[in-house]
Amino acid sequence: MSSLKRFPLIFFPYILCLLLVLISSTSGAQHTSESSGKHVSVAFDVLSPRYKSYRLSQFNNVFVDNKHSIVKVADALEGLTGVQLSYKNGEVQEGALNVKFNQESRLLIGVFRDSVKDNNLSYLTSINFGKGKLTKKPLIKNAVTITGLPSVDVYDVIYAKGKHEIKWEPGLFVFLGAVPSTYKVVNFDAKLPDGRLWEPFIIEGFVNEKPLFEIIGGPDHPVISEGMPGTEGIQGGFEGGACVKIGDTYHMFPTERAGEKGIDYYYDRVKTRIGHWISKDAIHWKRQSTIYQASGNYALVPEDNPMNDRRGAIWSYMPVFNKEANRWYGYYLAYTVDKDIAPNHSFGRIWRCESLKEGYEGIAGPYKDCGIIMEPGMDSQLWEGRQGVDSFFPYKAGNEWLAFYGGAYPYKQKEDYPDKSGKGWFVGLAKSKTMEGPWTRLDTIINPVTSIHPWFIENPIVYQLPNGMFITIFDGGPEAWGHHLPNMIGYSLSNDGYKWSEAHYLPIETKVKKWWNVMRTPLCLIPEGNDIYTVMYAAITSERFHPMGMVKIKLNTTLLNSKAASLKN
Repeated sequence: MSSLKRFPLIFFPYILCLLLVLISSTSGAQHTSESSGKHVSVAFDVLSPRYKSYRLSQFNNVFVDNKHSIVKVADALEGLTGVQLSYKNGEVQEGALNVKFNQESRLLIGVFRDSVKDNNLSYLTSINFGKGKLTKKPLIKNAVTITGLPSVDVYDVIYAKGKHEIKWEPGLFVFLGAVPSTYKVVNFDAKLPDGRLWEPFIIEGFVNEKPLFEIIGGPDHPVISEGMPGTEGIQGGFEGGACVKIGDTYHMFPTERAGEKGIDYYYDRVKTRIGHWISKDAIHWKRQSTIYQASGNYALVPEDNPMNDRRGAIWSYMPVFNKEANRWYGYYLAYTVDKDIAPNHSFGRIWRCESLKEGYEGIAGPYKDCGIIMEPGMDSQLWEGRQGVDSFFPYKAGNEWLAFYGGAYPYKQKEDYPDKSGKGWFVGLAKSKTMEGPWTRLDTIINPVTSIHPWFIENPIVYQLPNGMFITIFDGGPEAWGHHLPNMIGYSLSNDGYKWSEAHYLPIETKVKKWWNVMRTPLCLIPEGNDIYTVMYAAITSERFHPMGMVKIKLNTTLLNSKAASLKN
């Protein structure tokens, strides 16, 4: 589990200083938008059929067939419709755009800050704006944040009514939209962050390809929140774990951040426990029992020493049914915890347990411990870092078992042990002939698995889809605590369980009212029939208690088959 320390999210409120127009740019059609509050209509025709439109708002894409997505937009620009350009090899490709304005208008051009250094407008003035008149001072500085690219300054070009042609050489700019020429412009700095703080990422449904999953919807509020029955004694709410469905009943095993009264909320993650909750609809939940309880004892020494209590925190219970043994196997994580060294979760170890009762009804326990199956040691890899083995999920691939296992706060060299760690949350693969083990880490040619994301993936859970493909669903990382990550649940696909595709991220807030500040860990991907799946997820509000939510998504099985074929190439 992540040992990131939580702080309130920072929001960027801005005063609307302009009345803007919403335009669209479908080839050869006239575009209008009725005046409504903040927008004033401008009619125009786009006469170049190769160009498509985009809406200037979060998640959308300013380039054709590219994953550079919009993260933040100044309020004064929100909702404009721009024109997508072709972007390859780090620059916009050469092109020409023909447009007809039905009134005198201002075309808004976004220039990436590295293209305009020290007010040098040589690149911008190299664009042939035809009869347009370029204003050589930015209207809005740092106005748009786009993943992987510098911040955007906005300039305008005034055009008379009629047809115009714009030509450009390769460079780096975007068409953001248009407003009436009568517009009174107030220059200001929106102070949005540089997009290079974010790795470019693919948001499902917001690039020029069909989404594999459609967000169907779910409750616009947490399904388990503070004060509900069963949450007594859980100060910090929930984090990762797993949920399974047996018959018509959901069984969820979240990590409960119980904490201790009078102790700062950062340490809610220390005295944890694994709870067992049940539900008939994945919305109304009842707590049944405690499966495991951590000691809450802190380490005595900073290194991984038997003097320390190695079960100070317990996390990430993963139940997997063993058909051969006809009982449930549980895999869970136990930490040494330190008060003074980040991360306070250290030297994670994976334990295996078995249900005493046979059959699927044994899911409720009790369980008996069967020992540690993976831990820090001589075969640890540097990327596993001080946090040690921080997650584990096994899955059958052919005639063998594979498992994703995690690590964090990596070491650059062995001499950095025990406390000179860096940043990064990674996963690798281990294999075994049986669920019991022994489990062997794959070598560093494969580990860590960075094809999914270069430096952040947490708590992956693996399933097989109807066509036999493997899918892993995981915590895609927060936009918080100084980290600039998608803040969405991610997924990745594989044909063989070894080679995994680049992550796609699920924008749940497009169909569910966003009640969270930070999206965290999915606990399941449960098939419900008719290609519908249930996802339970832990998220964070601005409060101390981290609630649990639920969303339904639908799989496009036709697209899934084409995905399988593309991954073979």
